[in-house]
Amino acid sequence: MIRTRRNPAPLLLALTLALPAAAAAAGAMSSPAAASTVDTSDVRVAIPRPTGQYEVGRDTLHLVDAGRRDPWMPAAARELMVSVYYPARTGGSAAPYMSVDEARLLLKGQRLDTVFKAEQLAGVSTNAHLNARPVGGRHPLVVLSPGFTLNRATLTTLAEDLASKGYVVALVDHAYESFGTTFPGGRTLTCVACETVESAPTDEAEKELMAKAAVNRAADLSFVIDRLTRPVRSAPAWRHWQMIDPRRIGAAGHSLGGNAAASVMAADQRVRAGVNLDGSFFAPVAVSGLGRRPFLMLGTKVQHSPGAADTTWTRDWPRLDGWKRWLTVADSGHFTFIDLPILGAQVGIVDPSAPLSGKRSGEITTGYVGAFFDQHLRGENQPLLNGPSPANPEVAFHNP
Repeated sequence: MIRTRRNPAPLLLALTLALPAAAAAAGAMSSPAAASTVDTSDVRVAIPRPTGQYEVGRDTLHLVDAGRRDPWMPAAARELMVSVYYPARTGGSAAPYMSVDEARLLLKGQRLDTVFKAEQLAGVSTNAHLNARPVGGRHPLVVLSPGFTLNRATLTTLAEDLASKGYVVALVDHAYESFGTTFPGGRTLTCVACETVESAPTDEAEKELMAKAAVNRAADLSFVIDRLTRPVRSAPAWRHWQMIDPRRIGAAGHSLGGNAAASVMAADQRVRAGVNLDGSFFAPVAVSGLGRRPFLMLGTKVQHSPGAADTTWTRDWPRLDGWKRWLTVADSGHFTFIDLPILGAQVGIVDPSAPLSGKRSGEITTGYVGAFFDQHLRGENQPLLNGPSPANPEVAFHNP
């Protein structure tokens, strides 16, 4: 069974087993009886405060690529929902995390609907503001792609942190590739791609579908870059498009989104640097390389150490022909690099198979990804990327 066709049952079991510990901790503060009946559904959960100097603004865009058919629904044009985060001054109302429909479908799809309530997940507090006034100047652009089955909101921590450091971030939802994505008019599209992949007759057929999905996502990301940097008929897709410096563009993603980051670099010379967060290279890095552009691989120790289960990292490492780093994180899991463990930890949920704390998960991801783009899109030397750090003992550097 391939990486993307993950059976969520072990994760659900781990989370469920962790709940009595959370209940016991809560009960110790009140009474033994309360421990057996504790309900965390009313606990307020929040995205961590970003580490940069700026406040964060957010706009939401609905983009339609009329020139492309959707690979999963060929009768329809390719549609994307994009959250654009940007460095801002104070002001504006709080941006919502996700819709209740998106939360319900995500939790059901991951079989976590007994752990979180949809309203609780949808109501996560964010740090971004709607209608916020942007700071001046020109800023690098980073396009972000989420994991297969996951909607774009699951990369909010990373997106907000990068924006607080002065990046414009375009966080993309790819139609029909998540358990639920809400589009204008109240349409919530479900994961048609999941059904297609699951019905593939063999693992090899699955891998071929995922490779095509990664390449198609690369086309999505290029289209987003087009719309954000090239106003069409004097009507730019984003009102603050002049904030973007088109000479400094990066791409990053989780799981399949990480594969898409490499694929867009291969197809689009405007993308100067890329990051893969624990994603298999279903679509291989070209033998000819990435034009000597920098690339970071950051993944789990179990899955992505040299010689581990995912052999695509070992295969493609020599093909990365520019500055490169291969990092793994001890005690991490596939979701370590997104919001879910950060949020789960706030209600006392820990996955025993990936015991790295939610706090450390967020710090490591934002720290290393931020340092990578600071070095390669801003030209700021980052010693963090030179080798192991006493401040981050969980992170190992590899050079097989």
